[in-house]
Parts: sequence; C-alpha cells; structure tokens
Amino acid sequence: MNAKRYLLGLDIGSSSVKATLVDADTGISVQSAQSPDEEMSMLAIQPGWAEQDPEMWWHHAVICIKECLKTINASQVKAIGIAYQMHGLVVVDKNLTPIRPSIIWCDSRSVDIGEKSFARLGHDYSLKCLLNSPGNFTAAKLRWIKENEPAIYSRIYKIMLPGDYIALKLTGEATTTATGLSEGIFWDYQAHDVSRQLLDDLEINRDLISTIVDVFSEQGVLGKAASIELGLPSGIKISYRAGDQPNNAFSLNVLNPGETAATAGTSGVIYSVTDQNSYDMKSRVNAFIHVNSKLDAIRNGILLCINGTGILNSWLRKNMVGNGAPYSYEDINAIALQSPIGSEGVSVLPFGNGAERILENKDVGASFYGLNFNTHNQSNLFRAAQEGIVFALNYGFEILQSMGLKSNVIRAGHANMFLSPLFREAFVNTTGVKLELYDTNGAKGAALGAGVGAGEYASFEEAFKGLKLLGSEEPDTILREQYLIAYQLWKSRLDLHQ
Repeated sequence: MNAKRYLLGLDIGSSSVKATLVDADTGISVQSAQSPDEEMSMLAIQPGWAEQDPEMWWHHAVICIKECLKTINASQVKAIGIAYQMHGLVVVDKNLTPIRPSIIWCDSRSVDIGEKSFARLGHDYSLKCLLNSPGNFTAAKLRWIKENEPAIYSRIYKIMLPGDYIALKLTGEATTTATGLSEGIFWDYQAHDVSRQLLDDLEINRDLISTIVDVFSEQGVLGKAASIELGLPSGIKISYRAGDQPNNAFSLNVLNPGETAATAGTSGVIYSVTDQNSYDMKSRVNAFIHVNSKLDAIRNGILLCINGTGILNSWLRKNMVGNGAPYSYEDINAIALQSPIGSEGVSVLPFGNGAERILENKDVGASFYGLNFNTHNQSNLFRAAQEGIVFALNYGFEILQSMGLKSNVIRAGHANMFLSPLFREAFVNTTGVKLELYDTNGAKGAALGAGVGAGEYASFEEAFKGLKLLGSEEPDTILREQYLIAYQLWKSRLDLHQ
C-alpha cells in the first residue's frame, strides 16, 4: 500500500489565517483550522490607514498548522502552498526582520502618490505597460514610507508582499513572484520584468526587490527554525504562492479565458481571466498576472474589488443587538428575509473600508439612504446591506462587461457572504449570470497549488479531481426585474453621493 501524501495550504487573510490539509491522492480536505476565533486586530492610527503586524500572521499560521497536524504523521506532508492578502507591503532589514507594521491592502494613504506618479509616467505608458495606474498599490505605499519615514526607509533591505513574508518565515529566504509584483504594480507587461520607469519615477532602488521565483516551483524548503516551531520535518518544499484572489480563482479551477470567480469575504471580488493585456482607461478595475500565465500563453486576471463587503455585515452584527447580545450571521440572514426585495426603499452604499477603485480611488464612506423612522426596521437595514454589497459588485461587473469580459457562469466557494440565501439570490438576479458553488476555499487551493508546484500532480486536471460542485443558482425573470429596479435606485443614490 502506498504511503499517505498530504499537502498543506495556508491562507493569510486580514481577518484570520486559515490552514487546510489535503489528501494528495483524493484531493479531499482532511483537516482545517482557523485562527483567531474573532477577527485579527487592525491598526488605524489615522483615518484611511490600515496596518497589521506581520508577526501576528505568523503567530496564527503556527497555531493553524499545528492544529492540522494533530491527526497525521507530519513526515507525510510533501509540500506547502501560500495564499495571502494582496497589495500589502512588508519591509525587512538585513536580519530579515520587519522594521514597521505592514501597510495592508485597504490602506488609503498613498492614493495621491499613485495619482501623481500616473501623471508623470503618462497614461499611455502606465496603461499599456503596467495595465494599471500606480494607484494605491504596494509601490505607492513604499514611496509613502520613503517620503514620510526616511529613517525607516534607509534601513530597508528587502520589500515583500504578505505571502512573501510567510514564505520567508518558512524558508529563511526573501523571494517574491511576478504575479505578486504585478499586484504591487511593479510589473511591466511589455518588458516582462520589473518596471524600470516606475522604479525611477518613485526613486526606488531595484535591489529592494526580492529574488523572483515561479508561482508553481520549488521556491525554497522548510528551514530548521520553522521546522522546530511547527513540528514538521525540515526540507519540505514550499512550492506555490499567490495572492488571495488569483488563488481563489485557482481553487475554483478558473484558469482559462472567459472563466470567472467571485469571493465575498472582508472585501468582495469578481475576477475574470483573459488572454489579452486588457485594461480599463480609468483603472477602476485592475489587471494582474494570473497564476498559470506564460510568455507564450498570456493569462491575466481582471479584478474588481469592493473593500466594504463582509466587513459591513460584520459591523452590523457587532452593532445591532438582539436581546442584549450580538446576532449570529444566521440570525441576520433570517431577519433580512423578512424585508421585500428593494428593502422598502432603503439603500446602503457599502464603501466604508477605504478608497474604492471602482469609484476612481475615492474614499466616499458608507451611507444609508431612504430611512423612515416610522416604517423601517432591522430587517430593512440587514437586507439593504446585502443588496448594497451585491449592487456595488454589479456596478464593477458592468465595467468588466464594457471591456468585453463576458461571463455566462461565475464560480464561488460556499463560504462567507455566499452562505446567505438572500445574498446568492440578489447576486444572480442582479448580475443575470448563473452562479456555481463549490466545496473549496483559499487554503485548499493553496494546498493543491503546492501539489502542482512540487510535482505531486502532473497536471491541473489531476489536482482538481476532488473539486466538488455543491449546487448552482440561475436568474429568475420576475425576481431579476425587481432587483434591477432596486439597483437603479441604488445607482441614482450613488450618483448623488459622488
């Protein structure tokens, strides 16, 4: 009998860290863990700022990995993969130690820096070569440190994305990927290399960029220090790394042009794959290198992001109490269903988690419209919040469609906001697209990616043999008419707000 083979996947989020152990032979998850039970802390020293301690991610990753290893022989783990929150900036010194908290994805402080760089570089270069405005991404965040914290900047040895830092903790080596650099808007798609023009414009030294490794490859091996801390044998391959949204698409086997994935966690995303170097003239949606892209077979992911998604639902849960205690999400979903489609005229703009790219990097905040204190109640607020998230996603989806990215099916994991029947109903009937739900998550996708990168799987098809379709939902003509009426009201209120 062949010995068991296991693959370990990590998903480093801004709310929590997750780990999943996958049986390589069946593709089925055998153990999962999440830490902490409540959301991780986020530093917001000033409005629009968002920072986290990279060591906090590692602390919770250790907890999750140890939990997953409790029921197996650790020597049977063959490879480790990493998914991570995109666009964050970690800076380390020559001892490979962080010298300030990470400026994470939803931090808005560098919007103006990115806009000025966009103007200096020129729209033609930025859009044709970077496929994006420098915007509020990692490169602009680094320039902010240079301008505002010169003493810290002078100590930087390497910069990295959050997943690069976790790989560093595992291997002791500072590396990154082309996909990760594209997330930070460092990548020139014409030169197939880090953008010299961008670095020169922002006055960033090329030596700060870590060694580039392939997404699916032996990126390093588990070092002695991490081996001891985790209870895993040293030498295990670290063989996959991707940002959370490319990885979510990968976990759903979204790899080919025209295929589309969605998530609705802290933020909400629709991510569509193309074989073109496509871009939006206003950079309201953004292009990144997809995990399976090659020089002779371009695969880019065009991503729309709504920062204020699950965090809005979380805020309501914490601040709207029933019988003196917070509602559960199941309670919120049930109460929301007591309100009719359109929430009796209440609309929510869910933009309370930083600058929104679909609104051209404006930080407009969250708003509630149409409240009548004599007629509206919690059910209207709860429903309007879920509808508002869907409407914001559809607002971005219309931008994707205007770029020629047509989708007949959107795939999603059965998790987070997609656990809500109301959210799913609103999603399919507002977008007009069939929704397929799968039994997968980011940590599992990272584990399967590690299997491909380590050679445990000979192909993507082999890796996804255990991917299970749980069900699907399609638009209903009558419901769609009702949702589109509510959506048009929502859009009119957004127009007033901008």
